[in-house]
Amino acid sequence: MTNKILIVDDTETMRMTQQMMLGDEGYQIEMATNGVEALEMVHRNKPDLILMDIMMPLMDGIECCQRIKSDEQLKDIKIVMVTTRSEYARVKEAFAAGCDDYINKPINKEELLTKVKDLLKFVSLRKLLRN
Repeated sequence: MTNKILIVDDTETMRMTQQMMLGDEGYQIEMATNGVEALEMVHRNKPDLILMDIMMPLMDGIECCQRIKSDEQLKDIKIVMVTTRSEYARVKEAFAAGCDDYINKPINKEELLTKVKDLLKFVSLRKLLRN
């Protein structure tokens, strides 16, 4: 089964960079430009993992994360916040909102792939235990 990943960032360059980094791994990738759009997609498609920027228009990543993690049907979706080093204080807010990990911009491909693979192991295990 192919894992679904939602990339949420208001900058097209960042979305495309993450998609290229993950492209060879066989994941099903979808993209959203803000938290509002992300919430709609999450309810519709239930991804296994979300890579989400913190600073976005309409709804920031922290509020979006909090809404996803407070929804009983969505709370198990893994969320990795993508941030600049200058936003570290916001990372603490993101963990309080329920995020599972974070990664700094500029993104290091090996770090991204490692974190994604590690978190998706939990997703796969949870799916096996449910069956």
